[in-house]
Amino acid sequence: MERNQSAQVAVEGSLQTAEESSVSSFKLSPLIRVTLLLLYVSLTVPLPFLADMTAASIPSSLLWVGVGFGGVLLYAALSEQVVLDSDGIQVQYSRWVPRFFRRGWTLPWSEVTALKARSTGQGGLVYYFLSRTGQAYLLPMRIAGFNRMVKRVEAETNLDMQDVRPLSQPWMYFMLLGCTVVLLAIDTWVVWIVCNRAV
Repeated sequence: MERNQSAQVAVEGSLQTAEESSVSSFKLSPLIRVTLLLLYVSLTVPLPFLADMTAASIPSSLLWVGVGFGGVLLYAALSEQVVLDSDGIQVQYSRWVPRFFRRGWTLPWSEVTALKARSTGQGGLVYYFLSRTGQAYLLPMRIAGFNRMVKRVEAETNLDMQDVRPLSQPWMYFMLLGCTVVLLAIDTWVVWIVCNRAV
């Protein structure tokens, strides 16, 4: 009896492990997250200091509130996560993100009928899943492990995804990150001058 119970527990444990291993989770690329957050800081943080230096009509305290609020919104948008399992694909955000700001979606594999490409204004390509109801779901394209996700989607849906490529190549964000670092250095110099004049 005890051996049978032990064998049953072992089988249930192996099934649970197999089920857990079938779940794949992908987050936004750290390179993209860091670059966009630093770019936001470099573009907005100097504004309150410049408002004090130029005696602007908008008080710097109000600008600080706006900068902080915008930073929270950007961080919420960058918390995107893609979850794949044997049932379907799900795009979700952190629990603290309000649904009216960023609403995720879930699409079962059985509902996927096709993958359609659409050109962007910058000349790139984005891809949409088409469901049986005719609704389109944007394929996340800025996540870490994009090629691994594409292979999993292809295996689950039998769609031909050999030509699917990320929307932006890493070198583009490395260039943007480099420009952002230069801008941050200039911002630091400007803020230092403003603070010295205030003293």
